Amino acid sequence: MLACFTDHRGLCRATAVGYLFLLLSSFFIGISTSCSNGNCQLLDSCSQATDCGPGLYCGNCPALGKTQSFCVRGRATIPTSVIGGLPFNKYSWLVTHNSFSIVDAPSLPGVQRLTFYNQEDTVTNQLTNGVRGLMLDMYDFDGDIWLCHSFQGQCFNFTAFQPAINTLREVEAFLSQNPTEIVTIIIEDYVHSPKGLSKLFTNAGLDKYWFPVSKMPKKGEDWPTVNEMVQANHRLLVFTSVASKEAEEGIAYQWKYILENESGDPGVKPGSCPNRKESRPLNSKSVSLFLMNYFPTYPVENEACKEHSAPLADMIGTCYKAAGNMLPNFLAVNFYMRSDGGGVFYDLDSMNGQRLCGCSTIAACQVCPKLNLLVWKALATLVPIFSEVV
Repeated sequence: MLACFTDHRGLCRATAVGYLFLLLSSFFIGISTSCSNGNCQLLDSCSQATDCGPGLYCGNCPALGKTQSFCVRGRATIPTSVIGGLPFNKYSWLVTHNSFSIVDAPSLPGVQRLTFYNQEDTVTNQLTNGVRGLMLDMYDFDGDIWLCHSFQGQCFNFTAFQPAINTLREVEAFLSQNPTEIVTIIIEDYVHSPKGLSKLFTNAGLDKYWFPVSKMPKKGEDWPTVNEMVQANHRLLVFTSVASKEAEEGIAYQWKYILENESGDPGVKPGSCPNRKESRPLNSKSVSLFLMNYFPTYPVENEACKEHSAPLADMIGTCYKAAGNMLPNFLAVNFYMRSDGGGVFYDLDSMNGQRLCGCSTIAACQVCPKLNLLVWKALATLVPIFSEVV
């Protein structure tokens, strides 16, 4: 998708070829042998969820003509677990669009919900699977703040999902149980009640994790390192779409700190990556975070696996160029688990591989530095010999 950026790119490419060989080998082996009980690997045929190994699930992709079920990736590689200690903006993270708009989520009693759905599992499960950014639409509704997938800035009983505090408590539980993880929440904000959001986050117990606006870079500099954020317990970044709330409630105005491409159909048009009208131009150097939206205006669950194949990789390349050779920090998608194999997880691995070690996948970052060290050690032993010969 993108070229390796470092001087040891040839070695990394060789490593990547090795991983490709292993992947293809497992594929062809899977054709001739059966597997079950958690022993099935990526792309192996499966009949039920328990057939697939850790981090995989049993799915298919009829939109690409793949009707037989096979094991596909269902969990992201957390980049800080491979190479940690870098500034927050030096990583790429998975974001779920309308994280709360979940298929089969119960509606209000006696009400038929009329809206679109964007995800298939709970927010807790999303976080467990490596999602680190949540897009939440918040509204004043029924005397509280609710998550709604609505229109005209108003929440209705047929577009309402649940009180926002329920989802925020899921986030609090995750942060409490995972003391080295960082989560970002991006709010499409229709809350007008005074201090409504700040009270909401305090009541959910999330204020203790709050990353203060005063410490956010204002001129495109690097963010603090992930280690610094963890040590300070500043592990929750919250952004709002309402500019005035930065001064009123201490909630960061999204487009002051994040570049963003257009969402919906304009954001999935091949060869084009326009900036959202509220955002600065994507090639601006005054902001150091980049959110890439990749989801159609009208979500179709069974089409997502097709969207998350080659078209997504191509669009990442398009947006990379539009942003002045800047890789997205946040990749926002619908139905994040749907793919024809690796899906969004593969593309995130590719971006983080480029970021962290100049390699085509983050898996190579675990190997390339070790190989380089061995090469340098070997060269070091040869230097005295060459010196004596000269």
